[in-house]
Amino acid sequence: MLSLAASSLPSTRTHRPDAASHSSSSSVRLLRSLARSRRADLAHRALLLFRSLQSTPSPPPPHVSLPAVLSAAAFLSALPEGRQLHALAAKLGLAPSHTVVANSLLHLYSSCGLPGAALDLFRRIPDRSLVSWNTAVDALVGNGDHLAALDLFREMQRDTELAPDAYTVQSVLGACAGAGALSLGVYAHALLLRELGGDGDGEAVSRDMLINNSLVDLYGKCGALELAQQVFDRMPARDLASWNVMILTLANHGRVCESVELFDRMTQVEKMAPNAITFVAVLSACNHGGLVEEGRRYFAMMVDQYRIKPRIEHYGCMVDLLARAGFIEEALDIVAGMNCRPDAIIWRSLLDACCKKNAGLELTEAMAKLALEVPDDAVSGVYVLLSRVYASAQRWNDVGMVRRLMVEEGVKKEPGFSSIEMDGLVHQFVAGDTSHPQSEAIYEKLDEIQLKLTSAGYKPDLSEAPLVASIENAKGAALRLHSERLAISFGLLNATPGAPIRILKNLRVCKDCHTISKLISKLYGVEIIVRDRIRFHHFKDGSCSCKDYW
Repeated sequence: MLSLAASSLPSTRTHRPDAASHSSSSSVRLLRSLARSRRADLAHRALLLFRSLQSTPSPPPPHVSLPAVLSAAAFLSALPEGRQLHALAAKLGLAPSHTVVANSLLHLYSSCGLPGAALDLFRRIPDRSLVSWNTAVDALVGNGDHLAALDLFREMQRDTELAPDAYTVQSVLGACAGAGALSLGVYAHALLLRELGGDGDGEAVSRDMLINNSLVDLYGKCGALELAQQVFDRMPARDLASWNVMILTLANHGRVCESVELFDRMTQVEKMAPNAITFVAVLSACNHGGLVEEGRRYFAMMVDQYRIKPRIEHYGCMVDLLARAGFIEEALDIVAGMNCRPDAIIWRSLLDACCKKNAGLELTEAMAKLALEVPDDAVSGVYVLLSRVYASAQRWNDVGMVRRLMVEEGVKKEPGFSSIEMDGLVHQFVAGDTSHPQSEAIYEKLDEIQLKLTSAGYKPDLSEAPLVASIENAKGAALRLHSERLAISFGLLNATPGAPIRILKNLRVCKDCHTISKLISKLYGVEIIVRDRIRFHHFKDGSCSCKDYW
């Protein structure tokens, strides 16, 4: 940690810059230049320069120098130095009373991954500017708290007369994409057209590549693939990020052939060189479609033709692709040859494949052990998979052992939730949820759905609930209360006739919910679009876009 206190400096003048040789204004210009360089070494020099300037007889005004050095600290994510600067600003009466200094501190805490500290400071700024609101909203988006970011944006619109600018809307687009909030995203798009559209024809928006890339990402993540494709096709110019986001969007929606074709068009027709992110996108497409040969070819192309060193994400795609296709030995060979340490996701992919392909208890147990040895917050999935393997083999003592281990280790299964946007509001459900104002109607609709499913010959897949119940009726009831079923029921009650029901789920969709979603789409004549943690599922007319391969 670099101490920024003036008292920590040497007392001899020979160790300090000669104050007479630098005017205050030139020092500030140099400080700003170093801070804005986007280079770590120069940002560090900005911190050193600030410390030196504080020791001169005539240091620059702190309300001018502090924002510059805070920008450097934010770029470096230098929290200890940032806290010292915050203390200095408070001592000088500039935090939180001076809006520009306070905004710089907001940016610092946001860059250091402390949205709570940023929001606490934001609430204490007496005269918040648009930059204050933008920085606070962006801090929440960067931390993945998308719903809170949207709430803060609504608060800004409700409680202030500030008009959102392009930076505001850029953050809101990110929040809408993360929350799967399509109608709010469309509203944000309209705000952009109003803000940047000039004479109203939207030309400025259509020319802004960064905004268009964000719009493609927004519509893709909200399940509106046609709108994403429309924005992409109408872009007058595209950079590599434009191609990357569209290739990945097509892949995540199960448009595997179109995703691969777009990659080939980019590289062969447009002559644009792919980067590491492009190959994550095209390998994801191969993985979602089970295209083993194509995946091998693109991985080899990445290494041999484009000289791109594989990252953990590339290895993860290849291991999952091969293992799910039954090439478990080849997947293990790739793991053995990795240039980095396998993460828990890779071991869980192998474990999942071992479970589905009945690879044998010995290999499955070995994969589980390796997955548990990697530090990771989501270890509950490993225990659940292992429990299912033991249950399938009717090794009930081992199922009980897994349950005891989970209790002893304090491991809790990650709670699943599903959310659905309706009329600009995001409604979130957990399994067995009764907190929603429409709960009574939702459960009545669920009963109706259940009767229709039973009449259509549906039988629950009880393997999906081995840890929640021990008798068949209880297992079936537990499955019936999964969060996405509540969201579907809510959607059937409230959605505009003919409109798709769009659901965001934080976990991977289970086999049984996948089955009933297909049936509901046919029985009710509705399209259900589910975004789980891996990909999109478009349920329509009794089938799914994933072709039951997920």
